[in-house]
Amino acid sequence: MSLVDELKSAVTPRAALLVVGVFALQLLFIASYVGALHNPTPKDVPFGVVAPQQVSARLVGRLESLPGDPLDPRAVTDDAQARQQILNRDIDGALVVNPAGTTDTLLVASGGGTVLSSALQSLFTEIEGADQRTIRTVDVAPASQQDFDGLSAFYLVVGWCVGGYICAAILAISAGSRPANRERAIIRLGVLALYSILGGLGGAVIVGPILGALPGSVAALWGLGALVVFAVGAATLALQSLFGIVGIGLAILLIVVAGNPSAGGAFPLPMLPPFWHAIGPALPPGAGTWAARSIAYFKGNDLTGSLLVLSAWALVGTVITLVMSSLKRGPESEPVADEVDEVGAPA
Repeated sequence: MSLVDELKSAVTPRAALLVVGVFALQLLFIASYVGALHNPTPKDVPFGVVAPQQVSARLVGRLESLPGDPLDPRAVTDDAQARQQILNRDIDGALVVNPAGTTDTLLVASGGGTVLSSALQSLFTEIEGADQRTIRTVDVAPASQQDFDGLSAFYLVVGWCVGGYICAAILAISAGSRPANRERAIIRLGVLALYSILGGLGGAVIVGPILGALPGSVAALWGLGALVVFAVGAATLALQSLFGIVGIGLAILLIVVAGNPSAGGAFPLPMLPPFWHAIGPALPPGAGTWAARSIAYFKGNDLTGSLLVLSAWALVGTVITLVMSSLKRGPESEPVADEVDEVGAPA
């Protein structure tokens, strides 16, 4: 057999296409991570200004005109309202002007991302210094001392996402990308649901009671984790039902390549470029990270949007998996029992 014949036998057209797909996935991975994280810069950060009426409008206008538009400032009535808006996650920080002195107060929330809090502190140290004023920084929702750079919530969610798509991928690889019938699909989804419950509990216990990395309700983190794992797993099952083994690659594209760098983990959303800032909240890693930080540091505020996003991924993934399992089976479907004869050969 010639070398060309050996090559054709060893590398089938299907295998060649899969290798090309992996190569494209590799380049997209590099482009997405480096593109999102190589130059973090605050952009339109929701920010409150507490100042006397005659000063407030002028200061808001000045902050709006800063080069690069780092802030999206708005007037806030008083210190208490500013703190509440930060805890509600409506704004990421606030400046409380002291008209009787030269020291103003900068309110931040490092629980939402220490990098953003540090960036705001640096920005206002420069602004206040130009006016011969100083600032003191008050952390309204401080990150745990065991939560370096506020990254624990992000890595917790990444772990849940990895578990979700690997569990779904194993179910497909071991028995066929598309379930043989609706009953098999329900079994797969049931296994995934059980895995999600256990995975959510395991993650919540590790970052809470065991490591002390995240404060907040263990039960709430458990529920969030179960939803994240199931949402990602159901989406992966759906993609496998639609596209076969290629669906695993598409799941990695959505969750790892697009979802992780846009999740607001290493750098909060206002520090990401526009594309990643836009897609992050709509993908499971971003929705999960936002929700985990809300549970840990913001008294569970502003969870609804993220939970709806995760629920939508779970529901759509489940529906597609069930619908595809009801259609005529293709060559990559798992076999059913009555298709195997008594000696174990396909009928």
